[in-house]
Amino acid sequence: MTTCTAPHKIVLAGGGLAAQRCAETLRREGYHGAIQMVCAEPHAPYDRPPLSKGLLDGSRAGGTLAFRPPAWYADHDVELLLGVAAAALRTRERILVLADGRELRYHRLLIATGSRPRELRLLGHRRNVSVLRTVDDGLALRDALEEAESVCVIGAGFIGQEVAATARRRGCAVTMVEAAAQPLAGILGSHIGAWFAGMHRAEGVDVLTGRTVQAVRGNGSVTGLDLSDGCRLDVDHVLVGVGVAADVGWLAGSGLTRDAGVPVDWCGRTAAPHVFAAGDVAATMDPETGRWQSGSHWEAAARQGARAARTMLGIDPGPPVPAGFWSDQYGIRIQYVGRAAPGDAVAIDGDPEARDFSATFSRGGRAVAVLLVNRPRSLPAARALIEKGTT
Repeated sequence: MTTCTAPHKIVLAGGGLAAQRCAETLRREGYHGAIQMVCAEPHAPYDRPPLSKGLLDGSRAGGTLAFRPPAWYADHDVELLLGVAAAALRTRERILVLADGRELRYHRLLIATGSRPRELRLLGHRRNVSVLRTVDDGLALRDALEEAESVCVIGAGFIGQEVAATARRRGCAVTMVEAAAQPLAGILGSHIGAWFAGMHRAEGVDVLTGRTVQAVRGNGSVTGLDLSDGCRLDVDHVLVGVGVAADVGWLAGSGLTRDAGVPVDWCGRTAAPHVFAAGDVAATMDPETGRWQSGSHWEAAARQGARAARTMLGIDPGPPVPAGFWSDQYGIRIQYVGRAAPGDAVAIDGDPEARDFSATFSRGGRAVAVLLVNRPRSLPAARALIEKGTT
């Protein structure tokens, strides 16, 4: 077992967006020390949103997803350690242990190992069951959709909806099964959730809500699913999209984790000195609910990685901005900023039937979130509305 040492070295445990933005910001802000980025996948850092859209429909090739060309890492002296995962952390010694036994000493460390898809026990180890998290997952699912006539998507979150939309446009018969009464009801409420269900039904997706998978038919591969209401589905392929969990198993014993991930302050600092976290693995405190919540979205990961970099260098990262994310379905741009909660009042402006509207969520007379459908130019005003706390 070897220990790699270097003075004033920053190690980035993770090869996703948060780590990439952290590396870019460190160099932009004048940091000249060593940077090592530990990537569990054999690929250089790449963009994940196209996995459920452009990669899946064939309009993007896997090689076009990289954040930067290979020369960028050499030119900016960022060492990529590909195909090796973080395995353990010894904060007192400032050592990150890798799965191959190497030990990396760090001056500062960013935990950015992201998340893993949640799986359903009944559907484990079946040949025609997919999850979607990596580029390899996306390529395998794209190949499967070329052969499949009928696809079942379990879970109607944004990943499930995007896959359903792409599969439908590829000509597959698509059924989407959601345990809640409406898609995204826990985030956006039943009224907006019903709009999402209606949009997919109008595009030919069979949306089944308030149901779960009770039994699986087939040996090795799934040939059918039996649902909790007695409905029996025949399927060629299944996509499981029931959410993700922070990838923190390797941090066992570090004292840094909670169920939602690694708790951090608004600057990305963890409870351990010199250790930061960003992206899906980082959990921030929601002052409205008093709970730790992970970011779980592209924009949050990008901002958190950059903020952590500035904080490492002693630079004021500035005030936090409202969280946000987007989704593309059936040629529609859907954007969301802020954080709504069940029971919030909702005001609609525009025409939901025409897929051109905004939904403003308020709590106690204060705007807390805005959903925009086909209104990208309204995003700056929506951000300002949330930041000001007006109605």
